[in-house]
Amino acid sequence: MARSPFTLAASVTSALPRVGVVAVGELTERMSGRYDSAVADLDDGRRVVVRAPADAAATPELAAEVRALRALTPGVRGLLPFRAPELLGETGLGDARAVVVDFLPGYRVDAAHLPPGRGAATSVGAALAALHALPLSIVRTEGLPVRTPQQVRTDASRLLDRATATKRLPVALARRWRAAVEADELWRFESAVVLGGAGAASFVFEDVDGVPQVTGLLEWHGLSVGDPATDLQWLASAPAAADDVYAAYVVHSGRAPDAHARDRARLYAELEFASWLVHGHESGRADVIDDAVSLLETLAAGVADDDLVSEDALDVDDAIALLDRMPEASSTDVDTSMHTDAYDPEELSTWVTDPNEDADATEGEASPPADPGATAEIELDEMSDSPSRRDSPVDAPVHLADVRAAKAADRAEASGDHDHDHDAAADAERASEAALRRWLAE
Repeated sequence: MARSPFTLAASVTSALPRVGVVAVGELTERMSGRYDSAVADLDDGRRVVVRAPADAAATPELAAEVRALRALTPGVRGLLPFRAPELLGETGLGDARAVVVDFLPGYRVDAAHLPPGRGAATSVGAALAALHALPLSIVRTEGLPVRTPQQVRTDASRLLDRATATKRLPVALARRWRAAVEADELWRFESAVVLGGAGAASFVFEDVDGVPQVTGLLEWHGLSVGDPATDLQWLASAPAAADDVYAAYVVHSGRAPDAHARDRARLYAELEFASWLVHGHESGRADVIDDAVSLLETLAAGVADDDLVSEDALDVDDAIALLDRMPEASSTDVDTSMHTDAYDPEELSTWVTDPNEDADATEGEASPPADPGATAEIELDEMSDSPSRRDSPVDAPVHLADVRAAKAADRAEASGDHDHDHDAAADAERASEAALRRWLAE
């Protein structure tokens, strides 16, 4: 059963001696029941967040977050133009650990709603550039993971091998991904400090002179040295702002332009489906395998005429030219009231369009005109309340947060945890109801 905010508030006084809690409230993280969370106001004026894993599957991730936050010394934080949560204390909570961090005020913007132009988009690009510019020694000193380009490439190849071994991977995708893995030019990148998969929900905004600016960054459990492209996967979910985010990232990075960063980001996004297939195969879950195969087949149809490795790349001159064309402020209206707790992690979700989609499936929707010379993009978005794929095989989105939550749910079910409100069956059902939606050809 989920812990109540009052139970979590009691752990705050244990983790932070000589302080009192004067108010407490529920904090929704939308992590499929993986964490119990609350926000508490202290008698010294501080506002803090307390989290505890809801099951054993979430424990390693929370432990990794603690290690990462400890690596962010005052000196390191001084190098960043935004705040990161500060670890205030830990305490035992039953057979688990409760972690207390300070609360970062602000709001977040869904990737699909991120406006182009100067402001939110360019601030995100600059924030990512600052993160990736941190000294590698920060990670190495703390013993956090360090991966070279060759190791990253090898990991991708091994995942592909495991997916191929299931004998359920579409041949077209196997060839597509193998060609990418074997393309030497794709893997010529400089390793950097990364979050290992930052998403739009990782960024906390506040308005500065009426313009959204990144003032905080969340989700540090993946802190490591690796491929910067892992933190760019979410850009495909922000079609209006993606180019501006990346242009600002290139301009502010101070690094040599990575000609294929966005190509690798797209590859990682596609390989998430392979990971889902492998998970189903290795866990003996026929329902997961069938779900993954359906998704992979639709993906294969959607990218049939599309090259993964692009010939053209954005260089510094292109980025500067793009920035010079940006308006001073975006005219796009943004709903910034949707996420006020600033603790709602976003993970990858991807969807594709079936080329044989029936016209009735899109009745009432205006589709953008296709540009036959452009490259199809993966789109990412929040999980919707669309019907299951069994009712609408193309239009229901797949949210890989639910894919990963289903994996965690499998582990929780295996360990005998059936009491939490968001149990394994609910998580698995949510994942199985997700489906591919749209692969846009722009």
